[in-house]
Amino acid sequence: MKVTGSEWYILECLWESEPQTLMNIFTRLNETQGWAKSTCATMLKRMEEKKLIHHKEEGRTKYFYANVKRDEVAQKETRNFLNRIYNGSISMMMSALVAKNELSDQDISELGQILEKLKK
Repeated sequence: MKVTGSEWYILECLWESEPQTLMNIFTRLNETQGWAKSTCATMLKRMEEKKLIHHKEEGRTKYFYANVKRDEVAQKETRNFLNRIYNGSISMMMSALVAKNELSDQDISELGQILEKLKK
């Protein structure tokens, strides 16, 4: 399962509140991304074909639901990113962030806590 950036926008809508209609999704993505209604409809159809989402019909209205959980997609996308950019090496990524001073004191503290949990 590979989720594109555009698919992520729709999944965000669904993860926030399910179910969502085409019009709900269109309204939000038109405001934030400038998408047309036809773009939303096309994306929803493709995402159903990929089994990322499904719908239920009530009368003439389709209600859309996510088939994937946010944490599962985020974990897979994180792994893909690490493999693609850093050959799967977390330490290479962290070195790059440290070298560019990209970590705040809060980030460092949180990472320390995560590593301490792993040790236990």
